[in-house]
Amino acid sequence: MSRVYGDPVEVWLTDGRPSRFVWRGRLYTVLRVLDRWVTTRDWWHERHPEAPEGGEREFWRVEATPDRTVGVYELRHDQATGTWMLSRAWS
Repeated sequence: MSRVYGDPVEVWLTDGRPSRFVWRGRLYTVLRVLDRWVTTRDWWHERHPEAPEGGEREFWRVEATPDRTVGVYELRHDQATGTWMLSRAWS
């Protein structure tokens, strides 16, 4: 089962890929990248022209652990603002 979040995270990259991140004060080590994709918000702007144009969002689904418990996490990078969010976690 997955839970949706929108929490900001601090992410460290190695060779352009997430290698560690801090979520809710805990440091997580990325063990492997499971998936990566990029979306644009053009469809949203077409339906809501008053909204600011978005740009790309890059998503990374990773397997990570803060200790011995391994979980799956979805990190989102907003290219326009440079911010990272934890968007989803699987238990």
